[in-house]
Order: sequence, then structure tokens, then C-alpha cells
Amino acid sequence: MRAAFIYGAGDVRVETVPDPIIVHPTDAIVRVVRACVCGSDLHPFHSLPHTPDGISMGHEFIGVIDAIGAEVATLAVGDFVIAPFAWSDGTCDFCREGLHTSCRHGGFWNTGGAGGGQAEAVRVPLADGTLVKMPGEVDPALYPSLLTLSDVYGTGYHAAFMGGVSAETTVTVIGDGAVGLLAVLSAKQLGAERIILMGRHSARTDLGREFGATDVVAERGAEGIAAVRDLTGGDGTHVVLEAVGHMPAYDQAVGVVRPGGVISRVGVPQYENAPVGFGSLFGPNITVTGGPAPVRAYIDRLLPAVLDGTVNPGRVFDRTVALDDTPEGYRAMDAREALKVIVEP
Repeated sequence: MRAAFIYGAGDVRVETVPDPIIVHPTDAIVRVVRACVCGSDLHPFHSLPHTPDGISMGHEFIGVIDAIGAEVATLAVGDFVIAPFAWSDGTCDFCREGLHTSCRHGGFWNTGGAGGGQAEAVRVPLADGTLVKMPGEVDPALYPSLLTLSDVYGTGYHAAFMGGVSAETTVTVIGDGAVGLLAVLSAKQLGAERIILMGRHSARTDLGREFGATDVVAERGAEGIAAVRDLTGGDGTHVVLEAVGHMPAYDQAVGVVRPGGVISRVGVPQYENAPVGFGSLFGPNITVTGGPAPVRAYIDRLLPAVLDGTVNPGRVFDRTVALDDTPEGYRAMDAREALKVIVEP
């Protein structure tokens, strides 16, 4: 089969590799129908050292089950499934508590012997706990929105949910990438009436307005912080959803959060040290939350509105490439020529 690998910064290639096979009786083999490039995939695209053997890529995919292990009980060959970006058993204490990304027996694609989703097929460990089966036939028009449930929609929802967004809270979303835009959508779903989107790409922020943003602030740094505070009578907002992961975004979050408020981070941090002292978080009683989204815990909650067309999170996809053209998908996203790229095997 063909699969995408990265060999160093800027070096993505599509290679021919052996087809995945059942290794454990709890495995399934999923034939990928759609995958995509994630904003977090751009981190190794920017900085990965030269890696002679390459690393498989992709952690978001939907597809059809082609084979199952002898102990798989809830799935069958031919089922159409969503694969969350982390695999999990669904039965350990962390999974039962809704924290599938900390599953005692789970892991992440491209680690632990599990390949990546930017491929023609993937071996899925712990298939019963990991995969979400779709009811009946699936309209291909829904593929993009279903694909968002494997990561970016669930991640945006996780940011808003962990931030405690409600009708009583004002919200700032930092970042106009796919996660940031779907954090806007999620904040709107959770009842927020004032949502400020900090982003500077008009095509993206226009979509953010359609998803529910009431205000857009294009400025960054001190100017951006001042603009948000001007919009909120000097206070800042109750909740800040940080969907970027770089230090300037964290600094903006600290700058626009209201005393007693919450910063919810879902952008993968590209820094180690961040201010948490008296003048930044302690003094104004700021809570920091967030982390890798346990999207498996949210799919059942978010799926009905996708299936009935109430929401269309798949609008964050604005380009499709064939699997062989995956390197072009990375280039387009890195150059900000595309918001989010679908990969079609």
C-alpha cells in the first residue's frame, strides 16, 4: 500500500510499504476513505531533524473495516467508522472517566507499532474501544464533517467544554485555524453570546463569523490585547480558548482573560516555560485547563447534529489532494494557501 512518511523538516514523501495485518486479536484493519493534514502535523514539518527511516504521518481518518481480529465483538467487516486520533480500550478507569487520551492501554497513531492515517489502510489496535461505527449507509457529502470528529471538531469542543463556556460567559478564541474555528462553533453550541475571534486571515475569520463569532480582532500582541479589552469594557473575557500552541498565543491569552477567568489550551504547546506567577495567573485567580482532547468521549455527543445537517464542521476543509500529492497538501497548509487539506486515497 501507499503511505505518507516524513524524513525531516519539509521532507514528506509517499512510499510503498507492506499492507497492515492483524497482529492482536483485538485489532481491525481499516481501509481509509478520507484522511487529512492537521495543523499539528506542521510542527514536525517545520522542525523534525533528519530521520533516515522516516516516520509515518497522519492521525485523522475515516474508513471501512476490511478485517477484524478474533476478539473484536462490536464491529464487522464492512462497517464505516470514525477513528479518533488516539486509540483506547474504552474500559479502563481513565476511559470510563472520559479521558481516553490517558488510556492505560492506549496510544497514538504513528507510535507503538500503529501506523499513520495518511495511508491506504491502517491497523487499529483495541478496535472495539477505539472506532465509532456509523449507523447504516453514509452519504459521501458528510465525509468532511465526519472526518472533523476524528480530531479538530472534538478538540475545539474540548477547549470550550473544559473552559466552562455557557450562556453566562464571554469567550475569546485565539487562532483562526481549523481548531480555532471549530472552537468558535463549539462555544456557540454551548450558549456563548459574545465570541471574539483573534485571527488575521479574512477568509477564515469570515467562516468564523458564520460559525458564531460576534467580533474579530486582527491585531496581535499588545495591540490585540488592547482591542479585546476595549470590546469588553476593559475586563477581558471569562474564557479564552487558545488553539495555536506558540508562546505569543499564550501571552495573548493571559492578556485578554478576565479576573477569575479560564484559559483553555488545546494548541499543542511549542514551549516549556510559561508565566504562572502572581502578576500573570495567581493574582487574578486565573484557571488554566485543556490538553489533548479525548475526542472519543465527544463523538457520540457531536455526531447527531452532523448526521442531521444541523452543523457542518466540514467547512473547514478547503482543499483536497490525492494521497500521492500529500506533500503538496503540507506545502499548501504551511504557506497558508489552504486552511485544512483532505487526503483522498
